[in-house]
Amino acid sequence: MTETRSSAPRDLTRFAWLSIATAVVTIALKTGAWYLTGSVGLLSDAAESVVNLVAAFVALIALRVAAKPADKSHLFGHSKAEYFSAAVEGMMIFVAAIFIIVMAIERLINPAPIENVGIGLGISVVAAVLNGGVAVVLLRAGRRYRSNTLVADGKHLMTDVWTTGGVLVGVFLVAVTQWQPLDPIVALLVGVNIVVTGWKLLSESIGGLMDVSWPKEENRELARLMRTFTSEEVDIHALRTREAGHHRYVEFHLLVPGAWTVQQAHDLCEDIEEAIDAAFDGVLISSHIEPREDPRAYSDFDAEVALPTD
Repeated sequence: MTETRSSAPRDLTRFAWLSIATAVVTIALKTGAWYLTGSVGLLSDAAESVVNLVAAFVALIALRVAAKPADKSHLFGHSKAEYFSAAVEGMMIFVAAIFIIVMAIERLINPAPIENVGIGLGISVVAAVLNGGVAVVLLRAGRRYRSNTLVADGKHLMTDVWTTGGVLVGVFLVAVTQWQPLDPIVALLVGVNIVVTGWKLLSESIGGLMDVSWPKEENRELARLMRTFTSEEVDIHALRTREAGHHRYVEFHLLVPGAWTVQQAHDLCEDIEEAIDAAFDGVLISSHIEPREDPRAYSDFDAEVALPTD
């Protein structure tokens, strides 16, 4: 006997629209700051915001697809669409980094003075505050709803905040010291920082597409919970976990005496699943009941890859 519990997908596209609106405003602000100052550092900052806008549109599409219910062609839903969004965002970050590094090298070769520093820095500060506030909203929502797309978008925006901060410091120091090469040097550092962020996003996306298991501490907590239901009569094996977008899955085999009635085994299975629901919100659970006396009950799982329950 096999049972499966599932939950309806959540529509998180409102957060993507918030990210899109923020990207449009910050592009306008940062482009204005670059136009007034001529700083390649501020230009690199504006370029990253353009990437933010493209990534936000990709996130919107991914979240819409992920929110679709299961259908005949996708019986397990569409939640993995979120990982494609994070992967695209990671690649877009690399594109921004290349653009920034090329512009910085060109400015190192052909230095140019920075003008209207005060106004330019003030505009960039406004853009950084706006990005920081939205980044916090996206990160909280992403962790609450376990959305890889929102977490990736939030991390990207937060990286943008740190990027803007570094650029602001660099431009200010250029204005104070009049050492022009400092501006493209800051832009180069921004490019390197963006590359690191892009690599992290790509790594996380690949892990999700490969059905990565839950974090180790949560796996241990789940194994401890399952042990509370074992006894001389009852055992549990083939305990597995995985994540797919904002969905998280648990699978286990429940071994009970062959003399038990279907109702007895079902009631115990329901108790276990309710306990998992209470401890880990929004988990999709698959369970399989087997007679513990039957040797075939022990030949349909790999003990080396399942979580230990004893």
